[in-house]
Amino acid sequence: MREDTTDQSATVRERLVTEHAPLLDAVDACADAVAARWEDGASEGTTDRDAVVSPLRDALSTAGVHERLPGLLTTAAAALGASLPARPVAAPPYLVVTATGPVVRATLPEVGRLVVSLNVFVVDREGDTPRYRRADAAAEESLTVELR
Repeated sequence: MREDTTDQSATVRERLVTEHAPLLDAVDACADAVAARWEDGASEGTTDRDAVVSPLRDALSTAGVHERLPGLLTTAAAALGASLPARPVAAPPYLVVTATGPVVRATLPEVGRLVVSLNVFVVDREGDTPRYRRADAAAEESLTVELR
């Protein structure tokens, strides 16, 4: 019988935080740099999605972080005792940069769909227009692992 997916996710998350702390810190630094450029300021956020996604992707790439993010999948698979069907690359479908931050994902034959998200931005949908804000938590704290 398979271990409960909640327990598996927690195991993977712990391993990622332990083994990839410098990478998570680098993602944080990139998110801070993006938020600092917003006209409304990081605390107020922005209503311009284009001021989040492309600048974050560019900042991650310039800092050498973008190409290191698929390594999270390798570590996650190892933590699950599973294997990746192919070597993940820093491009879709393995890596995408969304309005909330980078997401790496893969299908593990032994486990199912693995999705690791770094939610360094939040989307406030309470007003007429979505507002993007820098997350209050560090990337380490905003790291989520899902097994689907």
